[in-house]
Amino acid sequence: MSQTPMLEITNLVKIYGAGKKQVTAVDNISLSVPRGSFFGLLGPNGAGKSTTIHCITGISQPTSGQILIDGVDVVAEYKTARTKVGLSPQEFNVDIFATPEQLMDYMGGYYAIPKAERVLRIEELINRFDLQAHRNVKFQKLSGGLKRRAMLGRALIHTPDLLILDEPTAGVDVEQRHDLWEYLKQLNESGKTIILTSHYLEEIQYLCNDIAVINHGRIVAEGSKAEFMKDGKSIEQRYLEIIRQDDKSATATA
Repeated sequence: MSQTPMLEITNLVKIYGAGKKQVTAVDNISLSVPRGSFFGLLGPNGAGKSTTIHCITGISQPTSGQILIDGVDVVAEYKTARTKVGLSPQEFNVDIFATPEQLMDYMGGYYAIPKAERVLRIEELINRFDLQAHRNVKFQKLSGGLKRRAMLGRALIHTPDLLILDEPTAGVDVEQRHDLWEYLKQLNESGKTIILTSHYLEEIQYLCNDIAVINHGRIVAEGSKAEFMKDGKSIEQRYLEIIRQDDKSATATA
């Protein structure tokens, strides 16, 4: 089994704007996500999580630094790198009049998956996410939980090595959230490397085995779940401690 990290970020910087309007969204972060990990990326709104994800997935171009997915440079080898990552974004960036089956078919076509193979893959994902009864229902008519399942199916159509989930249970009721947790655990146990961002910290505590906290564009804490939860603290308690301490330090040095 390859020991290459599934994701290796080295000295990533992302700056928006120029001159007096210049904003450093990501400030020289380095991060390594082991193959097969269920990795939690935490941070308050505006901390740099989404920008980091956008740089990983090719939505944004890094200002400097390097990102490797399974050893492939996301800038120098964009097309190959893009096939290795699937993204289920927080926002529903889909045609709301398309059905789950159509959404997966469109994305499979984008990745040039042959039609016969696409049909088999869609069938597999429809069954995995219990979408049989909803496969031909327009996206806008689906419940929150079913929409999230359809988004996951779309993200997985090309069998990516790395799956990035940005707030995957936002707006989902408690029962459906727990159902999705079980799906995600199964995916990870089958070998899929997953990066999860979530404001539901009990979700991070239940699912993730490695965690990093980003604040003000910097990684301010990183370690295993066990390290975060030492002294009997919950992930939420430890997270709040880390963020408050970092905010206090930032204010003191401003």
